Amino acid sequence: MRPIKPELNKMLIVTLLLVASGAAHSSCQDGWVCVDDVRTGDKLELRARNLQDFPLTYTLQVESASYSVEGPSTVTRTLRPQQAETAVLMQLRDGMQVGDYDWKLEWAVGVYDANHDDDHLYAFPYAPGCSFRIMQGFGSRFSHAGIEEYALDFEMPVGTPVHAARSGVVARVQAGSSLGCFYAGCGRYANFIVVLHSDGTTGEYYHLQQDGAFVATGDSVARGQLIGLSGNTGYTASPHLHFAVYRATNNGETQSVPIRFQSAIGVISRPRSGGIHQAAFP
Repeated sequence: MRPIKPELNKMLIVTLLLVASGAAHSSCQDGWVCVDDVRTGDKLELRARNLQDFPLTYTLQVESASYSVEGPSTVTRTLRPQQAETAVLMQLRDGMQVGDYDWKLEWAVGVYDANHDDDHLYAFPYAPGCSFRIMQGFGSRFSHAGIEEYALDFEMPVGTPVHAARSGVVARVQAGSSLGCFYAGCGRYANFIVVLHSDGTTGEYYHLQQDGAFVATGDSVARGQLIGLSGNTGYTASPHLHFAVYRATNNGETQSVPIRFQSAIGVISRPRSGGIHQAAFP
């Protein structure tokens, strides 16, 4: 089921009224990314700053009647770990002593439009030798369309061991929720693990049980490693594991990408609803 992921796609909206010679201002989002304004006379520079040890893709949009923008007023870029860069430059319009502007920041973990390694074969996200029915496969009409076209829902009892489908570094973990429900707003209750891959994509494991994450942010994980337990948290109608690989796009969104799996009997190129595939042994 589409997880509805507000936890990953943060948004910060700020309105500022600034005197041209006033002090600098900084707005930060949950220890992940900041926007700093740096003013020199009538010029205003907005700088985006990544506070984390993982790449982040941000979209910054600026609107103002007081300032003219040099270049595009909306930018989407990737910040390397701990990187800061100039995002937008503005100039106070003639005759203005005070400038006000609005800006909106949205972001997601990963590299903008990452070049996924299509030759990579993923492990199924469960223990070798085990099999689970696919409730929703690629392109399922119920909720796996658009940005979730290549997501998979595996029918799993609560407490089923979840294994890493690909090696990487853990970028985000949420495991404190006990609530699962099936109405608007339930997405924020999902427990999840996000693993950053070497090609800048992310593997995301959703609906884990409470305290069902066995890894922490910054941990390196190997393909096939036990990383957590499946559950029924977040936007969900029944226990299952939602798994997909995503690349970051604009406006804090992520787009699922097609992947292939190594099963016990060969390569599965397009997992479909109703399919049951045994995970291969190493």
